[in-house]
Amino acid sequence: ESEPDAGRRGAVGAVLETGLRRTRLLQAGKPVDDELAAAYAEADAGVLSALRSRLGLDQVRWAVTGAAPTPPATLEFFAALGVPICEGWGMSELSCFGAVSPPARARFGSIGTLLPGLEARRAADGELLVRGPSVAKGYRNDPDRTREAFDRDGWFHTGDVIVSDADDYLTIVDRKKDLIINEGGKNISPVTVETALTTASPLIGTAVAIGDSRPYITALLVLDAEAAAAFAAGHGLQPDPRSLARNPLLIDALRAAVAEGNSRLARVEQVKRFRVIPAYWDATSDELTATLKLKRQKVAEKYDADIAALYADPIPSDIHEPADR
Repeated sequence: ESEPDAGRRGAVGAVLETGLRRTRLLQAGKPVDDELAAAYAEADAGVLSALRSRLGLDQVRWAVTGAAPTPPATLEFFAALGVPICEGWGMSELSCFGAVSPPARARFGSIGTLLPGLEARRAADGELLVRGPSVAKGYRNDPDRTREAFDRDGWFHTGDVIVSDADDYLTIVDRKKDLIINEGGKNISPVTVETALTTASPLIGTAVAIGDSRPYITALLVLDAEAAAAFAAGHGLQPDPRSLARNPLLIDALRAAVAEGNSRLARVEQVKRFRVIPAYWDATSDELTATLKLKRQKVAEKYDADIAALYADPIPSDIHEPADR
């Protein structure tokens, strides 16, 4: 997108579109016709192979993502480049990997099927239970935690809420402890909401969905430092997040991004109001772990006044209020 030469930018966009068309057909289990296959072969020889080489991914046999949900659009992008990619899932208690979806059979958005030897069961509340020879017996010198996570029949309670399809492909909805139960009793996955927002605009580095026991969903938005700097430079603004968080041009861009994200969500999941946090978050921030996972309780405590303000008035249609911090 930042390529200044319109011709080059258009050419790369065209070959990526060819790759996406092919990827989406393969994902849907549909045949790739001869014309598209030939176009993709030409695109691969002329541009895609060079892009893979520039990225250092020209010798990758499998690319496996894990640790956190990867947006399907991101997986599609790498597959369109010709990088065989899939998702894997695991936990320390499972001796690392518990499920994987090999590239040839990958279904983007799913973690695939359990490894051989493992059994799975879905609890009444949707939690994934797993047992098998690679599952730990418990936590060393911690009988209380062991009793909480491992039952008498050997099932390990993973804490992940899942759904599965007819082929036993598993899809993680969210962490059980993180699910939002709104005022009307609906279960909402914050990760689903947050992913819709962060993939709607590069400006949104982190989104935090709020709504437990509340009438509607709101969000705290944290700017991506690099994207915010580029936005500021392009509009003659200072990249200081404290001033950017209140700038009308940036707010308009974020409002459009939230509207785009909402278009991908069910009505009950849609964000009615948001606030921009006037700071950049990274691995040294109080709000994130060293692996950039949200510390939801910490965020709730630190930004309690901002969250309260988001629910101070009747349900809005499209309102933004900058954070005061």
